[in-house]
Order: sequence, then structure tokens, then C-alpha cells
Amino acid sequence: MKTMSMFPIWLRLRRTAARMLADRSGIAATEFAVIVPVMLVMFFGTVEFSSGVAVNRKVTLMARTLSDLTSQSTSVNNTDLTGFFAASKGIMTPYPSSPTQSTISELYVTPGSLEVKVTWSQGHSPRAKGSTVTIPTELRVGGTYLIFSEVSYLYVPAVGKVMAPTGVNLKDVAYTRPRQSTCVIYPTPSSGSLPNCPTS
Repeated sequence: MKTMSMFPIWLRLRRTAARMLADRSGIAATEFAVIVPVMLVMFFGTVEFSSGVAVNRKVTLMARTLSDLTSQSTSVNNTDLTGFFAASKGIMTPYPSSPTQSTISELYVTPGSLEVKVTWSQGHSPRAKGSTVTIPTELRVGGTYLIFSEVSYLYVPAVGKVMAPTGVNLKDVAYTRPRQSTCVIYPTPSSGSLPNCPTS
């Protein structure tokens, strides 16, 4: 009985393995399939991060503009405040302004206790009159008034919804001293004569 030699089989296996190692026709496609998703995530992540930083900066500018415009008046009415809100929202261009929520309030720092109370508030989420607000210590000067603006913006990434499906809520606040008078009175009296500044 003849025994088949294993040498020819082993030789064929070695040649086949050598040909497979030498064949690099699919390497480029494999590398492309692995690298492209990573590169796309990095690219769109950079774009979304840059957009988020730009929107956050605009939110800060909106808060400052809203408080600054209000502080330049001695008294305001609903028409004035509507204009201030509209002007501040214009800063969001070219981003949509619809996710913006803004509130403007006047605060009074009680002498002695330095408790900060709301004298009036208007906007998306107005604060109750007489409610207390926490502000930075350096702004708590007894007997003074502050115009306090609050702005929030729901930023929903166009591509990164997997990481932030409900969006990112960007917020900022601003404080401004009244420019033309001790306080900014709201609403403007119909008679035109301004009452004393409210203390609560």
C-alpha cells in the first residue's frame, strides 16, 4: 500500500498563503471603510462644536444688549420692552431666534440686609414681584437698583443628535445699573409724572 506524501500538499498550502499575503488589492478599501467613519465624526463634531461656541457667544451678547437697552430709559412700557426683546433677538442672525427665551427684571438691593428683591419683571418667565434673587456679592450695594436680564437658548446640533438628542440649553445673565435715573420704572404712568422708585 502506497502512502501519499504530505510534501506536495504542504507545498501548495505555502504557495497559496504566499499569494494571499502578496495580494493587497483589498487593503485600500478596508482602510477606507475603517477610517472614513472616524474622519466624518471628527469633521462634523468640529463643525458642531464651533457652531455651539458661536451660539453661546451670541447668547451672552443678547443678555448684555437686553439689559443695556432697558437701563438707558427712565421708564418703560410694554411696547418698549417688545422692541428691546426684538432687537436683542436680532443678534442671533444667522442662527434661528425661535429657541430664545428672554426675561428682563429690575432688582432692588435692600439697605442693611442687602436682600435683593424683584420690583418688576417681564418676558418669557417673569419673576414674581417681591421675590428674592441671588446676585454676585460685589453688586449688592444697599439702596441701589439693577437691570437683570436672563437669556436661554436651546441649541440642537444638526448632526450631533446622537450625543445630544434633546439639544443643549445655553444660558447667560447680565446686570446693568440704570443710566438715566435711579431706577427704571415699569409701566410708564399714563399721566406722564413718574412715581418714586419702588422698593419691593
